[in-house]
Amino acid sequence: MRQTDIEQVRSIHLFRDMAESHFADLTMAAYLQRFPAQMALIEENEKPDFLHVVFEGGVELYARHGRRETTLAVCRPFTTFILAAVVQDRPYLASGRTIEPSKILMLPAEAVRLAFDRDGAFARAIVRELSASFRGVMKELKSHKLRASAERLANWILAEDHANGGDGSFKLPYDKRTLAARLGMTPENLSRNLAQLAACGVTINNRDVTIVDAGALTAFADPTPSIDDPDY
Repeated sequence: MRQTDIEQVRSIHLFRDMAESHFADLTMAAYLQRFPAQMALIEENEKPDFLHVVFEGGVELYARHGRRETTLAVCRPFTTFILAAVVQDRPYLASGRTIEPSKILMLPAEAVRLAFDRDGAFARAIVRELSASFRGVMKELKSHKLRASAERLANWILAEDHANGGDGSFKLPYDKRTLAARLGMTPENLSRNLAQLAACGVTINNRDVTIVDAGALTAFADPTPSIDDPDY
């Protein structure tokens, strides 16, 4: 990697407090590469060769069973995938592909495990990352178990609007098929739920979403910190 790339990697929370020698060893055989959209990066049931970190763009984690396929998560900068598989040297439980042109950091899995054993600061950062991931999974599970699909969509719209400045308008970050799978519904259910949310002041034109009545949408969504607050 170029020196400017190494400095950028160093600034990420996972690597910020590592000892200089351990960081140098970890990044010695690392790659920072650009990939086009729809490029397969990891495959379910294969063992990891690399730890991936999203630098730019986005990566969809998905799984298949029989003829069914669903989206499990969409990774944005500067998140890792799939850290648990790398740390345990176990097979991936999901596949991953880019959803848009993306820049991905690839760290050799064996070097990551060695750094985990040798560098206390890096090990603590990994534990924090895995803990945050676990809490995120619990929130997702609660949302799917306790909410109807229209309520999940309403809360997703509120969260996405907040992430985009909270001015009541944003663009869908990916296509509606991916959004439907991400929220655990069929594309047909997504269309029906969007029509239902029109009564709560939500309009959508292609990928442009507008919230006309934030109060009505919030009342319908009924957000709660233990599910919807990423910092809770």
